[in-house]
Amino acid sequence: MSLYRTELPATLYTAEQTRALDRTAINGGISGFKLMQRAGHAAFDRILQHWPGTKSLTILCGGGNNGGDGFVIAVLAKRQGIDVQLLAIGSEGFADRLSGEALQAYQWLLEQGLAIEFYQPGMRFTGELIIDAMLGTGLTGEVRGDFSKAIKQVNQTARPVIAIDIPSGLCSDSGGILGCAVQADLTVTFIGLKQGLFTHRGVDCCGDIIFDGLRVPDEVYESVPVSGFRTCRDDLNALLPARTRSSHKGSFGHVLIIGGDRGMGGAAIMAAQAAGRCGAGLVTVATRPEHIQALLTRYPEAMAVGITSAQDLLPLLERADVLVVGPGLGQKAWGEQLLQLALSSGKPAVIDADALNLLQLKEQFGVLNGNNWVITPHPGEAARLLQTDVATVQGNRFMAVEQLQAKFGGSAILKGPGSLTCDGDALHLCSAGNPGMASGGMGDVLSGIVAALLAQGLEPVDAARLGVYVHATAADRCATEMGTRGMQATDLLAQLQPVVNGQ
Repeated sequence: MSLYRTELPATLYTAEQTRALDRTAINGGISGFKLMQRAGHAAFDRILQHWPGTKSLTILCGGGNNGGDGFVIAVLAKRQGIDVQLLAIGSEGFADRLSGEALQAYQWLLEQGLAIEFYQPGMRFTGELIIDAMLGTGLTGEVRGDFSKAIKQVNQTARPVIAIDIPSGLCSDSGGILGCAVQADLTVTFIGLKQGLFTHRGVDCCGDIIFDGLRVPDEVYESVPVSGFRTCRDDLNALLPARTRSSHKGSFGHVLIIGGDRGMGGAAIMAAQAAGRCGAGLVTVATRPEHIQALLTRYPEAMAVGITSAQDLLPLLERADVLVVGPGLGQKAWGEQLLQLALSSGKPAVIDADALNLLQLKEQFGVLNGNNWVITPHPGEAARLLQTDVATVQGNRFMAVEQLQAKFGGSAILKGPGSLTCDGDALHLCSAGNPGMASGGMGDVLSGIVAALLAQGLEPVDAARLGVYVHATAADRCATEMGTRGMQATDLLAQLQPVVNGQ
């Protein structure tokens, strides 16, 4: 999924919140049919911008307002001399089921002399482009009947597919697929960004995303609460100001990386390198003695200390400002003791990887719920921490990250497509990133990034959400240069410095 980020607002909404925006705009004097016409115009304009010279469209419409948007597009296309194959899903009693603005659009369509056909499974699509206006944000149960058959047929076509507001079959709140969903090349969405477009399976279904506010006044948005916020470059620039010329290495914090049990030293090394590249003033790595040579060869700027027992860690904890506990830590006695001692220090910390698995023994470590740490689970780790399964976590990622934060305190990151961050007050989503990040070591790099931002004075929630953004943006830069297949975590290191410097 690529995003037209310059056109996307930072605010995210649930389906119900988006409907509240609609109602508020209508109550403020904009008729529902006028909003529908604006949506149709916005989508049609974008279609022509992306595919100039289009001579024919196939438009599939349902019986709700999403179908009404499709009716408007059909009229506009016909006026431009474009051939329109307009297909309604559900032949029996279709017109009788229409109401409100969708009925107005249908009557307007007929007045303009357009013909409407009823979709029959397997019928030939004649348009150069396929427009999906079948099912909108009101869908709750699984797609069935002719809608399911039409979606599957759309996905089998080799022609570009444009989804109106949301791909049919995608849950606008969770990003889950409700039985089946349209795989669009472009999604044109309106009034409020639906949170499900940007996480879980939404990133597979939407293609490029374009937003149009339909000229809804600002006061409408001020009256409806949001569900969350997308982190973007403006946040990075605001929270990481230019450094003063009188700065020194002590100005930007001392990060201590704790990890690297036998055979897993690379994880701690990658976390350390990421912390350095993102601006930490000093980086120390506490790891198994046998990893020291490899660490100093790979990252000579780091300070390296061999740790054989938890007591060896005490003087390092005293000097550190921020801890990273978990990369390559292992789940044996060595790692467990280091984690317990690190947590008892009360220092701001990033808890990752094996340390997360050890957190399931919460009572053994005492009170872990605090405000100065960041946990960074992927869905599998989140499922273990919440004593559930991955399907449940992914089925409602927004709820899962809130549950993680409520249980463990501080700020919680739920990694994955559309990574989420929650501090108990606000929820943040990162819409950057790509499939190349599905490789070992990426989480270790993220831990080092977040720690570096903590060390430079950011609050845990800001270090967490900006860390995710920097990590994903660096990966996107790598993908632009080399593609996604075969991307390694260490490929991101060269891209981190320009990203945190706003380049």
